[in-house]
Amino acid sequence: MSVLEMKVPSPGESISEVEIATWLVSDGDYVEKDQAIAEVDSDKATLELPAEQSGIITLKAEEGDVVKVGQVVCLIDTSAERPAGAAAPAASTTAQPPVAEKAVEAPVKEEKTAAPVPNPGPASDSYAKGTPSPAAAKTIAENNINTSKINGTGKDGRITKQDVIAAMAAGIPADATQGWGGTRDQNREKMSMLRRKIAERLVSVKNETAMLTTFNEVDMKPIMDLRAKYKDQFSKFHEVNLGFMSFFTKAVTEALNLFPAVNAQIDGNEMIFHNYADIGIAVSSPKGLMVPVVRNAEQMSLAEIEKEIKRLAIKARDGKITPEDMTGGTFTITNGGVFGSMMSTPIINPPQSAILGMHNIVERPVAIDGKVEIRPMMYLALSYDHRIIDGKESVGFLVKVKEMIENPERIIFGGKDPHAVLLGL
Repeated sequence: MSVLEMKVPSPGESISEVEIATWLVSDGDYVEKDQAIAEVDSDKATLELPAEQSGIITLKAEEGDVVKVGQVVCLIDTSAERPAGAAAPAASTTAQPPVAEKAVEAPVKEEKTAAPVPNPGPASDSYAKGTPSPAAAKTIAENNINTSKINGTGKDGRITKQDVIAAMAAGIPADATQGWGGTRDQNREKMSMLRRKIAERLVSVKNETAMLTTFNEVDMKPIMDLRAKYKDQFSKFHEVNLGFMSFFTKAVTEALNLFPAVNAQIDGNEMIFHNYADIGIAVSSPKGLMVPVVRNAEQMSLAEIEKEIKRLAIKARDGKITPEDMTGGTFTITNGGVFGSMMSTPIINPPQSAILGMHNIVERPVAIDGKVEIRPMMYLALSYDHRIIDGKESVGFLVKVKEMIENPERIIFGGKDPHAVLLGL
């Protein structure tokens, strides 16, 4: 018997241990080479652990165990033969015809157990009156609705999604909602290694920096008008949607060039200034808040920024983000507006010295040239480390971002007035 010891690989520099988040296979399963067998959490990201060889697997760690890098977490018997039935399911998942052919070849004993199948009565009985369809069940669960108050119009009284929507539109009685459940139970869940690390970093920022937040507001009408005019053409030409984040990223890179301290960081008794802008974009993922980095954003066009943000967001959503994707940022942008936040004080992402918080767009009355007009306004918040960034620099930085967002053409001309550029001033 030839047995392979699978050890935890190093996810990146400075990472010495990981947590077994989920085993994707069971003890004794036959696994294929490069098949994902587990998800492991480091203090920076969640990674998949692929099988190094094909064979029968024996697990040596439990879900939730914290294991050292290089520790053996499972054994693979590479001399074991693939089970007879292992290849059949793989083939059946890709095409339906082979399944039918194998059903014909099934032994007589299986035909006897399958004899009740031709009778359609019991099959429809499983969807008896009051039973929701899968689509309806999803809507019911999302809105916490009691199905006993909904009349099903589907086959045999089955509740359809349209029945649920109609009931919600008509106004479901107050006693139809299931509420909290009325229990006094408590559930305890262990914090993941990633969540524990996030907690530690947030607390350390509060304790170790002189964090201060300054606010401003920006009129989003010019950007919204520009986007409305060109978004279809932009999407067709560049094959990516035109969002607000690319405008803010570009405005930030120009403002960082004018206020380099906002793009710097403290290292002991020294300040490190960066001649580039690696912008972290905070995105929400199933595992928590991730901050992948758009590198050299100062050299990118709006389309390139949008494509890179999309690529990184998809990786974060699918749990495929790596530590390398999230290290080395010099400044961070977070957009709480997508969740409805009107104003907040974002926390600095160490070792960076500042973070820009975007918020939701609300139509408000504002004074424009002595007249009151309704404009789509957004509050901006810049949290910064006062040890390295003075108030003058922080306020000037935020004002510069505001000026460029309210005058999008300045983004194209490197933060300068296009008329001054034209006149050579």
